[in-house]
Amino acid sequence: MGEWDFLGRLLDKVQRHSTMVGKIWLTVLFVFRILVLGAGAEKVWGDEQSDFICNTQQPGCENVCYDHAFPISHIRFWVLQIISVSTPTLVYLGHVLHVIHQEKEVREVMRKAQNDHVNLFLRKGLKLPKYSNDNGRVNIQGRLLRSYILNLLCKILLEVGFILGQFYIFGITLQAQYVCTRFPCPHKVDCFLSRPTEKNIFIWFMLVVACVSLLLNLVEVVYLCVKQVNECLSRKKDYTVTPVTPVLTKKNFENKDHVIQNWMKQELGLHRKELGNDVAKCTILDEHNVTDVEEVHI
Repeated sequence: MGEWDFLGRLLDKVQRHSTMVGKIWLTVLFVFRILVLGAGAEKVWGDEQSDFICNTQQPGCENVCYDHAFPISHIRFWVLQIISVSTPTLVYLGHVLHVIHQEKEVREVMRKAQNDHVNLFLRKGLKLPKYSNDNGRVNIQGRLLRSYILNLLCKILLEVGFILGQFYIFGITLQAQYVCTRFPCPHKVDCFLSRPTEKNIFIWFMLVVACVSLLLNLVEVVYLCVKQVNECLSRKKDYTVTPVTPVLTKKNFENKDHVIQNWMKQELGLHRKELGNDVAKCTILDEHNVTDVEEVHI
């Protein structure tokens, strides 16, 4: 199990930056795949080739039959599956650590800067930290959310590919007897596997765990999509209407002619008031001019 320690430490860091469903997926990966593979499956398949016995003495026949029966060892196949499925998660972890490092540097600059420098910082259009807090906790949104969903989609494709690959290469079960007709075997040769029932139990177990892992990834994608839809709906409910953006209801559209007529009447009223004011001003000016003329004549 020593070779799994490094991968385990890396995946353990992902726990802090995942959803609840993602943490369950990591638990399934650790306990039911890595731990079972290292503790039990390797011992069961330890005699896979040494106890693969064929009823022939023809040189090379037994090796050719074993290669045909097992193109790749189940243990190596499952190790490759675990590493491949974990790779998108490790890529997401690298993206998260990069974002945290960037925002940590921004926070340090803001602490050292004065208020005027911070205002200059904002005026330049530089982004303030929004994905992480001072404790290193991240909020899965924006580009982190897109990265997380891409990570889930990659894991789903890999899980489906390995499940289909296992079915295509090995089938669902192993038979106790395997008949081989390949060269250099002189005729049909019967080969016998060691502990086929025990190996079948591990095969079924690993296949079920892979399906559970696939189901958890699908559930997490649906959970994130539903969460985003609910957040969008809540933002729409919290939207406040200002006088600049009047609400147009169905009633407004039905009574649009009445609204237009009222608006025209108001405009005409204002226009008449303006004309009345202009006439009054002209009358006052005329009276004033007449008074001045009379004073000059006197």
